[in-house]
Amino acid sequence: MGFGVSVACAVGALVAGAGVVATAFPGRPEPWPVHLLRRAAVTAAAVYSLGLFSVLVSEWDFDDGANSVPAPACRDGFDPATIQGLSHHRSSYLPLRFDCVREDGSVYSSDPDYGWMNGASASLALSAALFAIGAGYATELRARRAAAAS
Repeated sequence: MGFGVSVACAVGALVAGAGVVATAFPGRPEPWPVHLLRRAAVTAAAVYSLGLFSVLVSEWDFDDGANSVPAPACRDGFDPATIQGLSHHRSSYLPLRFDCVREDGSVYSSDPDYGWMNGASASLALSAALFAIGAGYATELRARRAAAAS
């Protein structure tokens, strides 16, 4: 089930990202700023949910039966030297991360993809907010021009 949710989030992020890019081409839907705002917000949500479900799956795998401590996300795919002295993990949903902590206090990320997911989500959310502010400003400017013209 977790894999299915991750695939659905990834496909949703790609589709939403393609929608954002599509507003740059001729024949884009009108009013294009409103569509761009919505598409940027949906893309940010899709990318964030992809990372969110990744952190959730890592949390669910921890302490779930035999061979689940320390967290499988901190052990699987890493060489023995990296996981030597592993003591616990720390997870966060904002920003997205699932960090593995060794006994000496050093930390390594269970998945380097959290970096781009955080960056993409933040930049798309900021873009959506700026588009919303710009759309409100443009609407106010048009209303003032119409009032001044009449």
